[in-house]
Amino acid sequence: MKYGYARVSTTKQDLTSQIEKLKAENCEKIYTDKLSGRNNNRPEFNKLLNKLQPQDILVITKLDRLARSTQEALKIIEKLFHEMLNII
Repeated sequence: MKYGYARVSTTKQDLTSQIEKLKAENCEKIYTDKLSGRNNNRPEFNKLLNKLQPQDILVITKLDRLARSTQEALKIIEKLFHEMLNII
């Protein structure tokens, strides 16, 4: 399955352009959060991560929507690889 993730930093910001891009990429299910990237407790992002299976694809419009820093993005990617490959 192809999943999309969109995030904005405040409830006043609009997700429309990100969602349109994810739909253009044929994402079958799109998860969204409206809260700061500083917040590690992103409910919809966490739901998405728990749904991902090895054959799934995760699409984001920009790297800063996934993580606040490169180091944080690498940690998320590493976690996904370990979980998908069942590496402990």
